Amino acid sequence: MSNWIDVADEGDLFEGAGIGVAAQGHDVAIYKTEAGEVYATDNICSHVGHGRLCDGFLEGHEIECPLHQGRFDIRSGAATLEPCEEAIRSYPVKIEGGRVWLDLA
Repeated sequence: MSNWIDVADEGDLFEGAGIGVAAQGHDVAIYKTEAGEVYATDNICSHVGHGRLCDGFLEGHEIECPLHQGRFDIRSGAATLEPCEEAIRSYPVKIEGGRVWLDLA
């Protein structure tokens, strides 16, 4: 069962960066890679400090937490660099009609 919800205008996304959105009680980061791919993950780092990943540095498919430089793969949510060890959730994303849609199911 899918639960697609409209969360942002496609024009709000910039290549090589992320934005934060509130979606049905979830704090989500949406990223657009330099190749134009769009991904979404939890916005809060799983490591101590509650860093907002939308404020981090995006390089390729990895987002770096702005608080302690741990990294996550934005495609899967997997932790890729210590001190991050616990994965974050990733969400399906689609672009339709110039809007960004997330499936939170």
